[in-house]
Amino acid sequence: MFRLRSWLLPFILAVITFWIAIACNNLPSSREMVIRVGSKNVAEQWILGEMYALALEDHGFTVERHLNLPGTTAAHNSLTRGEVDLYPEYTGTALLSVLKLPGNSDRQVVYETVKESYQEQFNLIWLAPSPMSNTQALVMTPQKSQDYGITTLSDLVAQADRLVMVGPPEFQEKEDGLPGIEEVYGPFTLKDYLAVSPEFRYSTLMSGDAHVAVGSSTDGEISAFKLVMLQDDKNFFPPYQVAPVVRANVLKKHPELEDILDNITTQITDSIMQDLNYEVTGKQQDPAMVAHDFLQKIQVLGRN
Repeated sequence: MFRLRSWLLPFILAVITFWIAIACNNLPSSREMVIRVGSKNVAEQWILGEMYALALEDHGFTVERHLNLPGTTAAHNSLTRGEVDLYPEYTGTALLSVLKLPGNSDRQVVYETVKESYQEQFNLIWLAPSPMSNTQALVMTPQKSQDYGITTLSDLVAQADRLVMVGPPEFQEKEDGLPGIEEVYGPFTLKDYLAVSPEFRYSTLMSGDAHVAVGSSTDGEISAFKLVMLQDDKNFFPPYQVAPVVRANVLKKHPELEDILDNITTQITDSIMQDLNYEVTGKQQDPAMVAHDFLQKIQVLGRN
């Protein structure tokens, strides 16, 4: 009896160890399932970053959030250094600020250019772009637009010496700011340019201290205040479609990320993003809650 037990016990232990090893090898470890989601430190990016994070968590991934990266350079460098695995980026930003290529108003050309260049230069993959394009926008109140008869950038240039514009300081110098507008629409001189922090643009416009504000086409205030977005009638501003940019090795390891994220991005239009942004910037709602409510509305959450 003693001999049987001395032989049987090691055998049983060996069998148990064998099956535990198989189970462990077939179940992804929590480390393997961690996805690090980044975003820049502005409301729209926080919302998009939360959308990506929440959807991935709903599909069983553990997510680390890095949603306060200070601008394009920091976000891009974090991605190329492997500190984050993905973040939302804009095609126009990639073209002009990262790749330092000439501007282009053709959405498809810009997307294909940045997609190909990012894969070749950085081993980064652009997923599907959104219908929305967070391009530069010059806006006026309906009353001011009517009073001056201005609905296009050509109209604005023709009356520039009568107009006060409010916007961020860099708009006076950047390629897709005033210098670029002059290059395409012809030289002009504003009555004044009020350089302010982004959070003061719309309050300055609504107070009447400025005739025109520099914004972005997905700003929530545009829809909330029913502002007139001046038509870029010579197609100067490049497209800024948003898309997740993912490290190639992460996407190879988890190819399901593409479907998960594309299902979100491809459903976001300008008007939808305006409304979502205003929930945060105008109504002071939590970006995570705004993102969660939107994902529920489009039936992305709760599938697993």
